[in-house]
Amino acid sequence: MLQTNTLSELTPIAPEALPVAALREHLRLGSGFAGVDLQEDLLRSFLRAALAAIEARTGKVVLARIFTLTLTEWAEPSAQPLPLAPVGAVQSLTVAGPNDAGPEVIDPSRYHLLQDTHRPRLIARGAALPMIPTEGQAVITLTAGFGDWDAVPPDMAQAVLMLAAHYYEYRDDTGLKSGCMPFGVTALIERHRALRIGGAA
Repeated sequence: MLQTNTLSELTPIAPEALPVAALREHLRLGSGFAGVDLQEDLLRSFLRAALAAIEARTGKVVLARIFTLTLTEWAEPSAQPLPLAPVGAVQSLTVAGPNDAGPEVIDPSRYHLLQDTHRPRLIARGAALPMIPTEGQAVITLTAGFGDWDAVPPDMAQAVLMLAAHYYEYRDDTGLKSGCMPFGVTALIERHRALRIGGAA
């Protein structure tokens, strides 16, 4: 059976967690004037867009939140790579068959998280991870991300602000190509991208 993976975000970023003040300062927008808060929603939307674009490009979660990874088959009997980084904790692992009344919660003593900058993995404590029944699934609930805004690495934080500012400054330009990302942003996030070994030297 071909492995099927579904990644879901359980806790979207709260509006108050977005660095609106930092973006306002980056853009050198005035404060203390009437109507200054009218752009709050606009700035938040550009920050969310910048975070989504950078997370997609790097595979790194910038602001910490909770995800579930649903699998129909393990990548390896004793280890399962996790598609996000950094992963701070695996909160739970459940396994269910197609006709089960409810999922089985797997004892955490049977597995552990191997933290890695680019490729964290769930590792079996023993010969193998729990068996996933035919037409069943395993669900891994995990916390991923650097933390709150103050915990984000400076280069990643600067890239988010630069890209959000780029979206802000060109918000009326319908001629921009889809997925446009300035060179300065790509340079800042380069070290956070997972290395790929192989191909032409």
